[in-house]
Amino acid sequence: MSESPRGELVCNVNDIEVKQALRILIDDYPVAVVKDSDGGIHAIGDTCSHADISLAEGDVEGCKIECWGHGSQFDLRSGQPIQLPAYDPVPVFALEIHGDEVYVDVTNVTNGAPVPDLG
Repeated sequence: MSESPRGELVCNVNDIEVKQALRILIDDYPVAVVKDSDGGIHAIGDTCSHADISLAEGDVEGCKIECWGHGSQFDLRSGQPIQLPAYDPVPVFALEIHGDEVYVDVTNVTNGAPVPDLG
């Protein structure tokens, strides 16, 4: 018997194009589910740590996403800013793929950033 996936079912793998992001809400918390240039899928907090701007609206190149507001870039694997003006990382969430289904667990932050307050 296989173990049930952890987290919320957020989309199917084919719902996201390569080098694109999908903004979803889990318990009213915004998450960007991103497919990088190699087709890898990542889940990060959707709000830029520099300004209150959706990262899902930004450009994806390689394994980074750029905030359209001020040009901050974040590594999709670590959540670390790699381009100013952002200094603080965005949370990276545990993600599981079962078949074609993508599950994200916002209670499991994998990069040491604060766990979202889901009220």
